[in-house]
Amino acid sequence: MPSTDPVIRLENVTQRFRVIHERPDTVRELFSKLFRNRSSYHDFEAVKNVSFDVPHGQAVGIIGRNGSGKSTLLKIIAGVYRPSKGTVTVNGTLAPLIELGAGFHHELTGRENILLNGLLMGYSKRDMMERQQAIIDFAEIGEFIDAPVKQYSSGMYMRLAFAVAIEVDPQILVLDEILAVGDMGFQQKCFERIRRFRESGKTILLVTHNMADVHEHCDRAILIDHGSLIVDGHADEAIAMYKTLLTPEVVAAH
Repeated sequence: MPSTDPVIRLENVTQRFRVIHERPDTVRELFSKLFRNRSSYHDFEAVKNVSFDVPHGQAVGIIGRNGSGKSTLLKIIAGVYRPSKGTVTVNGTLAPLIELGAGFHHELTGRENILLNGLLMGYSKRDMMERQQAIIDFAEIGEFIDAPVKQYSSGMYMRLAFAVAIEVDPQILVLDEILAVGDMGFQQKCFERIRRFRESGKTILLVTHNMADVHEHCDRAILIDHGSLIVDGHADEAIAMYKTLLTPEVVAAH
């Protein structure tokens, strides 16, 4: 009998960062600040006491205004950050596309980075060699596959990163705005692969500012604002609340 446990569980997760106001230029300034007892930093909570489960096979959109904590939340789930408080449980292999070029070594070629990314995700060299041609075909970057990735455009980065993530067949795919840099044709190709990924019963987390993508591709959406979870429910419900939050910004812009 398959497990009914969620593939992702966050329990009371808080992520706190220390914000430095100014750095002393000399030892004298450092001691001066210490004796004056003036604080040169403050703690900022990017994510505040967030809890939710993601069951197997669900596509979940994570939405919110710029600076709301969405990307920080994905980095916690992907293991980039260790939360300041709370627990995160991930059951299954996870392919994170959370930052353009993350996991690439700029001096290595695209072909070499395919192998490197696979090894970082826990796959063997043999596994990656078997998948290599499918990845190259999907990425469609031609002869640049044998050029150092430092010569790549942002679109070429995205093509190769997405191709690696989708071809290693993870159980969980995490996407953070990465498709926004691709051209229309390649975006459609990616979303077709995401649709097939969903149909095979895999789990997807998608951060995007494109509400049409959330409506079309997500079963559920989580709205984050100022680090707090505001709505967790049907995608249309979360989208409607998100648009309400945006209204003052739209008015101010005019």
